[in-house]
Amino acid sequence: MKGIRFTFLFRFFIEINCAELMKNWVIALGTLFTSFTLLAQESRQDVVTVTPVKDSVMRKIVSTSQVYAHGLDTVQQVKFWRRIMRLTPDSGLVNMQGTRKVFAAFSSKEWEALGEPKQMAFRDSVRKAHNIADSVSIFFTKGKNDFYDAEAVLPDIDRAIPIFIQENVDPFYAQAILLIESPGKVRKSNVGAMGSFQLMKSVAIKMGLKVNKYVDERKDFDKSAWAAAKLIRTICIPLANQMLEKRGIAYNQSDLWYRLLVLHIYHAGAGNVEKVLAKINPCEGGIELIQTMWVTKAGSFGNSSQNYSQLALAALIELDCCIRPKSAEPKVPEQLTEPADK
Repeated sequence: MKGIRFTFLFRFFIEINCAELMKNWVIALGTLFTSFTLLAQESRQDVVTVTPVKDSVMRKIVSTSQVYAHGLDTVQQVKFWRRIMRLTPDSGLVNMQGTRKVFAAFSSKEWEALGEPKQMAFRDSVRKAHNIADSVSIFFTKGKNDFYDAEAVLPDIDRAIPIFIQENVDPFYAQAILLIESPGKVRKSNVGAMGSFQLMKSVAIKMGLKVNKYVDERKDFDKSAWAAAKLIRTICIPLANQMLEKRGIAYNQSDLWYRLLVLHIYHAGAGNVEKVLAKINPCEGGIELIQTMWVTKAGSFGNSSQNYSQLALAALIELDCCIRPKSAEPKVPEQLTEPADK
């Protein structure tokens, strides 16, 4: 009987100590993993620590220097979206599909008061005055400063960067997506995409999230970031590489144009991006390829798809303005585009 008790106590002692040992190992491995993640984060030259102009908390972001190196802060489409990001919804701009040339500015009430027949007549007059083909759309785009808010996204970017790095994914994608998909809020789109990274239900489930009538893990920021990183790593990047290699186009995954191509796949889907590339039939990559995509339609790659990387570039510059003193902001005309007259 004493032998049985001794054996039981001995086994209990061993199990307790093994459990404690395992716990310590898990803690140690977690600490080690976190250390490696921080080292990896620090080793990325494009991840920088900044202090926002209106805040005292230091945040990590991905450098926007490539945008300026390519002069993309000066192109019409990017300047147009920057202006839209700063305009209130009670005003808007009449502009041209593709080039985003601005022809007029209206208050939203004025435009709506015209009614559809007069709006169409105004569009026709713009086409005639500027020798624009009937097939080219003329839009009235309302201001969206109630939606886009780069400053509000800073904490989310800081939080998402280490998650993307842990998943071995360029954190540029986290930053760009957070700035334009659902800035600073958890929203559901009219097509059913949900969360900060706007994942569709089927995609989220495929990436390992739970989405059912009881729970929607797309609302969980960390899990949503992890799923978005996995989607980019396992689908978007491999398919981008496949499209480029099929055409004999050399690429570097850290180049801005390559990153923008991957963003288009994330938004429009690989099938639609393949269709627009097939129509363009490029022989080489580069920013010129992305700009050609801005004015090319194919399949379901239409206006919203063309806009996606334009919005990303505009939002990256707006983010930059949140972390620079006014005197150090890039020189941009106050109007952000040519003056618009009615």
